Amino acid sequence: MLKLKASLAAMGTALALGIGMAQAADPETQAQLDALKAAIPKFAIPMREVGDRFQNMYFAADKGNWALAAYMSKYMNGAMNPAALTKAAEYKVWKGFYENNFAEVNKAIQAKDLPGFKKAYTAVIADCNTCHKAMGYGFISVVQQKTPSDQGINYTVRSEPGDVPK
Repeated sequence: MLKLKASLAAMGTALALGIGMAQAADPETQAQLDALKAAIPKFAIPMREVGDRFQNMYFAADKGNWALAAYMSKYMNGAMNPAALTKAAEYKVWKGFYENNFAEVNKAIQAKDLPGFKKAYTAVIADCNTCHKAMGYGFISVVQQKTPSDQGINYTVRSEPGDVPK
């Protein structure tokens, strides 16, 4: 998994560097750039990671593992970075959602405000479903899971939101 993420990061960097040259690129170079772009996950694959991290975040906050909740939010957002290149219009929607709609969840995590977190988290689920419908994916209806997506994490470790390395 780490190798896949490193490879995707390298491909993204190569693609980003190559975009500026794309106008003047010879056909072979353009074909290589197009192949790199095609290999980078579009929206569905990163969104799957978003969903898992979003679900895990709830269990972390609920058990007082605020650093884990903050970590899940941070990397949930970062998972969408490939879409900035492959699905730019959809990524703008994601970015606006994370910076605006999701802000209350992040504020509650930083404040260690469990009631505020639960209220904001529930509102985000409704926002997710509204967005899915608006984008033609109404068949993807988010629900709050009864158990975390990742069973291999101890959600009960007490931590502070600021414990997440930068």
